[in-house]
Amino acid sequence: MRRREELDKAAGIAPRRFQYMNQVHGNDVAVLESATAAPTADAMVSRRLPMAVMVADCIPLVLVGDSGGAGPVLGVVHAGRPGLASGVIPAAVDQLRAAGARNIRAWLGPSICGRCYEVPAELREEVAAVAPSAWSATTWGTPALDLPAGAVSQLESEGVLVEHRGPCTLETETLYSYRRDRNSGRFAGLVWTHE
Repeated sequence: MRRREELDKAAGIAPRRFQYMNQVHGNDVAVLESATAAPTADAMVSRRLPMAVMVADCIPLVLVGDSGGAGPVLGVVHAGRPGLASGVIPAAVDQLRAAGARNIRAWLGPSICGRCYEVPAELREEVAAVAPSAWSATTWGTPALDLPAGAVSQLESEGVLVEHRGPCTLETETLYSYRRDRNSGRFAGLVWTHE
C-alpha cells in the first residue's frame, strides 16, 4: 500500500489514487465512473479515473481515445496469453468506443517477446488459430508465442494506432520477469489525466 501511495504522489495525482483491478487472465472489461474496490477484470475504461495494470511478462496495454470536447477516454488492459486468445483487447476497444472514444491510440509496455516465450506446440496452435500473428519460435528453435505481435495485429485490425511497443521483460535484466524469476515483483502500466 505504501508503494502505491508513493506512486500516486510521484505521478502528481494525489489525493486521487490509481484504480487497480483483480486480474484473472480473462476478457472482462470494467467501465468505471468513480473509484471503487478493485473490480475482477482484465481491462478497465474510464473518463475520469487514473488507472493501473500490473504485469511481470504479460502486456501492460494503455489506450487513449479522443471524445471531442468531453475529454479523453482512457483504458488499461492486462493482455496475457489467455486474454489475447479470448479477445480482451477488442473488448476493451469496443468499450472505449461505446464511451465515445475516437482516434484511439495504444502503448504496449514491456512484455515477454516471441523469441523467449516458449510454449507447447499445441498451445501455440490454439492461440495462433485466434491470433495468427502470435505464431513464433524461440531463438533456440522451439514453439513460442509472440504476444506483442498478436496484440499489435488485433489493435490494427480495430483501427487503433500503436504508438509504442516496449522491450522484452526476459531479455531486459532491469525489468521484472516471471519467466526469469517466479518470485518476481510486478510493474505497472499507468494512464491518467491532470484534469
